[in-house]
Amino acid sequence: MMKFNTAIVFLLFYVVSCSDSNSTDKVEDEEVIETPETPTEEPEEEPEVTWKTIPVPAEAGEGNVWEFQNMSDSFDYEAEATNKGAEFDAKWTDFYHNQWSGPGLTEWKRDHSLVKDGYLQMVASRVPNSNKIHLGCITSKEQVIYPVYIEAYVKIANTTLASDVWLLSSDDTQEIDIVEAYGASYSELAQADQTWYAERIHLSHHMFIREPFQDYQPTDAGSWYKDEVGTLWREDFHRVGVYWRDPFHLEYYINGELVRTTSGAEMIDPNNYADGEGLSKPMDIIINAEDQTWRSDKNITPSDAELANKENNTFKVDWIRIFKPVKAD
Repeated sequence: MMKFNTAIVFLLFYVVSCSDSNSTDKVEDEEVIETPETPTEEPEEEPEVTWKTIPVPAEAGEGNVWEFQNMSDSFDYEAEATNKGAEFDAKWTDFYHNQWSGPGLTEWKRDHSLVKDGYLQMVASRVPNSNKIHLGCITSKEQVIYPVYIEAYVKIANTTLASDVWLLSSDDTQEIDIVEAYGASYSELAQADQTWYAERIHLSHHMFIREPFQDYQPTDAGSWYKDEVGTLWREDFHRVGVYWRDPFHLEYYINGELVRTTSGAEMIDPNNYADGEGLSKPMDIIINAEDQTWRSDKNITPSDAELANKENNTFKVDWIRIFKPVKAD
């Protein structure tokens, strides 16, 4: 009995010991795996789009990029009508590029252009005791030459007067019209609907011979741009630009979309006024409002009552920017 009991005790001790040993080994062999925390990444902020960084819609050409030109202007300063100040004067002359005072009933006056509330403004008023109209006009102090892209952000005046941003050579023989538009839908003096013009922007150019005077400009339907929804251009600001690629190629852009291309000698200078050189001369940038003869001759000119609404008869430009294509680094 003593032997049997001893054996049983030994066997029980052995089983318990093995069980404890295996249990301990299992715990020691297990690895505790900690799940790393996923780092929270801050979303990258989109760079602010400014008047300088809005993409140029025209192609700069293979291997080229667009270079912003310092003659551009945001008009984020004040320039009083009678005292424009140094910032304005650094880039602009507050008159036409020579002493001509304007077409038809127009009389450009230095005190009818100003910069206020972040806008260049061209205002209109009646010349006392006259049927003529005082209007604003400014000219860039630097000239531009192809290849160049020029774009302005403008609000066409709600008037029968023309709202203009254009280029003109020093000798007045070559002209590119970036925007020429007439915002009013009705003329009180002519008693005539003007919606056809209010829905269109004139995108054109001129080749002149001054003596005897001759004037060529395209007359195709595309030179009067109307969009598919019949936008009245006076109702909001719009980007209007031209890419003067070379003497025989112009591209017109509205709100970043290519809307017209004028290319080749037959479209640019079919009468050879420039002796085969096309639109090749350096040009001034001119921003103005005017009463044009071809309209005032038909009595399409503002009445005193229409001119009394100053806001309607003010052409506004938020900015104008100029880019040149240059070789990429």
